[in-house]
Amino acid sequence: MKLFIVTCLKEYQDDVTKIFKEANIHVFSATDVIGFKDSQSPDLLEEWFAAGKEKFDSMMMFSFTANENAENGIELIKKYNEQSEINFPVRAFIVPVEKSNY
Repeated sequence: MKLFIVTCLKEYQDDVTKIFKEANIHVFSATDVIGFKDSQSPDLLEEWFAAGKEKFDSMMMFSFTANENAENGIELIKKYNEQSEINFPVRAFIVPVEKSNY
């Protein structure tokens, strides 16, 4: 089992939801996120969270899923980022789950 985590701007939520479904991830959670950063980055596009007064309405979507689904999801996110002309790419992470109660 893996924890598949995706962060994106709110405006990409529908696209990411479609990617979850395409990756065979039908049960997931989502929460609103506002990120801040104390230091100034030389290139804002290299960092996810803004510095100073800038804020971005973001989403974090996540699911506990099979390894195959998580791997498929991350590949679909990579493809989405390559095909989209967006300033803030969708970020995806796979975290191993060592134990669970089911």
